[in-house]
Amino acid sequence: MDSATGEHLVNIQRRKALSDPLPQYPELLARVLSHRGIQSDAELPQSLAQLLPPPKMKGLAQAAALVADTIAMQKRILIVGDFDCDGATSVALGMLGLPALGAVHVDYLVPNRFEFGYGLSPEIVEVARERSPDMLITVDNGISSVEGVALARSYGWEVVVTDHHLPGDQLPSASAIVNPNQHGCEFPSKNLAGVGVMFYLLIALRSELRARGETAVEQVNLAQWLDIVAVGTVADVVPLDANNRLLVSQGLARIRSGRCRPGIKALLQIAKRDPAVSKATDLGFAVGPRLNAAGRLDDISVGIRCLLTDDDSQAMVLADQLNQYNVSRREIEASMQAEAAIAVKAIKLAGDLPWGLCVYEPTWHAGVVGIVASRLKEQHHRPVIVFADEGEGYIKGSGRSIPGLHLRDALDQVAKQAPEVLKKFGGHAMAAGLSIQSNHFERFCELFDEVVRGQLTHDDLTETMFSDGSLASTQLHTENAKLLSTSQPWGQGFPEPSFDGEFWVVSSKLLQDKHLKLTLAPVDNRQHLVDGILFNYQTAERRWHEQTSKIRAVYQLDVNRWRGNESLQLMLRHLEVVYD
Repeated sequence: MDSATGEHLVNIQRRKALSDPLPQYPELLARVLSHRGIQSDAELPQSLAQLLPPPKMKGLAQAAALVADTIAMQKRILIVGDFDCDGATSVALGMLGLPALGAVHVDYLVPNRFEFGYGLSPEIVEVARERSPDMLITVDNGISSVEGVALARSYGWEVVVTDHHLPGDQLPSASAIVNPNQHGCEFPSKNLAGVGVMFYLLIALRSELRARGETAVEQVNLAQWLDIVAVGTVADVVPLDANNRLLVSQGLARIRSGRCRPGIKALLQIAKRDPAVSKATDLGFAVGPRLNAAGRLDDISVGIRCLLTDDDSQAMVLADQLNQYNVSRREIEASMQAEAAIAVKAIKLAGDLPWGLCVYEPTWHAGVVGIVASRLKEQHHRPVIVFADEGEGYIKGSGRSIPGLHLRDALDQVAKQAPEVLKKFGGHAMAAGLSIQSNHFERFCELFDEVVRGQLTHDDLTETMFSDGSLASTQLHTENAKLLSTSQPWGQGFPEPSFDGEFWVVSSKLLQDKHLKLTLAPVDNRQHLVDGILFNYQTAERRWHEQTSKIRAVYQLDVNRWRGNESLQLMLRHLEVVYD
């Protein structure tokens, strides 16, 4: 921790080539790809023919056969989803794909997070019973729903679980389980999002129906919904391995060519993003948050309807409603962040900041705690869990982690040490959710900090910010920005190119008293001016001084489009004042 600013320490580290640069690409792109270990074009798949084949996915053929049987008998299918963007896109994909493949009776049900919580719980099974389904298909959930699946099966329903979350010690007694992370699954990619798993089920279902002589399914182009798959994949922040990059790049191609769902187009437009030049970050920072906002504050079904509608005007109405949810979410988040900062400051005054940081306020909004945890993790670079009241003596936590600590596994260790404290949790390496009794909060904080200290070193609390090296002033132009932004879908596990260098500060101003807008000149050419912006720079502990004349920055190249004009803008991720 920097005692002068209260910020965590940052170590800027330049990436090294992990493979020889590919000569068929421009020098800058070749450099970036070599830093990510790309050795051949085969690792940059462009055609859907290169998609990993379905047969190695455990349970997929069995699930496809069960769904095909249900379709053949014209029975009722109910899709049970999750209330985040991955869940919404998974539901939408099923609602479009299953009828196209012959299902006559398809409906969906998503638990309201405030009434039922996550997953196929026994309570939500009772709600589903009112729809009289013959089959449940879970999407983006179900792998931990042991009790709910058992109850559904007792009613005589088939239950097909499609999920990507890590399984617990006990699997549900489902009719079929499709999850690349289940034990014994030989599917090469373990990084599919929930919507990706559902897409594979549709692929397998079409093959199964074709094998049964249903020739009409040959006309169903599953690729038409890859824009939906791309949104869910990017928004769920799963690692973009080669298979996921292929899914996302194909989805982006549809969006750019104007062949996407009206709802996705409307969400991009309402966020002032041009679909024709959209990139993965637009899905992650414009579309995803607006879909998520509905599930965080109210009901994700608004987002699902936005994805499902074929009407442009209706899509815009629903996108506007989602945008209003997002505005409200930002206001709630800002208030919670201010209160969380005060809580963290009080913890500091009492002693050293815990390595595993937990904060709780009864009045906080349970749907926004995950975002606040992300912000605190970014500010203090340590695992963070933020809690809010859940009702009936329980509090709900949402956590975010840093490299070096698998959050779900850490929670599992806490649960094994003190099962009376932690019984309900789930998630991934970098994000997890849990519920505990409010009177166990302090004990949980102690246990979590102990587990974190046992798995991290002091050096892990220094953030390493990676750079692809420096750029000369002659390389700072819009063509390079366009080249990098459109060449690949960058994201989790395949990071967007970042560079570092020193700049003279020509001018500066604060926007909304927090965003830092700069005019910069690279040190090798003071005549070459370029704009830069660093969002959320100024805080109570970190202030900008206008007399600053020189900085070292980590940045990404971006194209600023305004009133038909294009200019280069540096998206600053970090800056340090340079003192000569």
